[in-house]
Amino acid sequence: MPEDPIAHGELAALTRRHEQAQEQAGREFAIIKSELTTLQLKVSNLDQKMDKLDSMERKIDSFIAEQRSVNATLVELLSTMAGKAPNA
Repeated sequence: MPEDPIAHGELAALTRRHEQAQEQAGREFAIIKSELTTLQLKVSNLDQKMDKLDSMERKIDSFIAEQRSVNATLVELLSTMAGKAPNA
């Protein structure tokens, strides 16, 4: 049976398109993988920042509690001194 030049041409064209599609998919996959790696780094960085913010929030809460205690003590002292003579 003689070879069909049209069929060979179509097969070659299909093969080229398939190879081009594979190359394009490979490039797109590499881009997505790179972007995913970048995103993972950014999320990790955000996690670290959130941990620092949580630590700072605990410190601020502790400071506020201590400040309230000091304020309450000052109010008590001022209240006891309010009825006394200034030179006593």
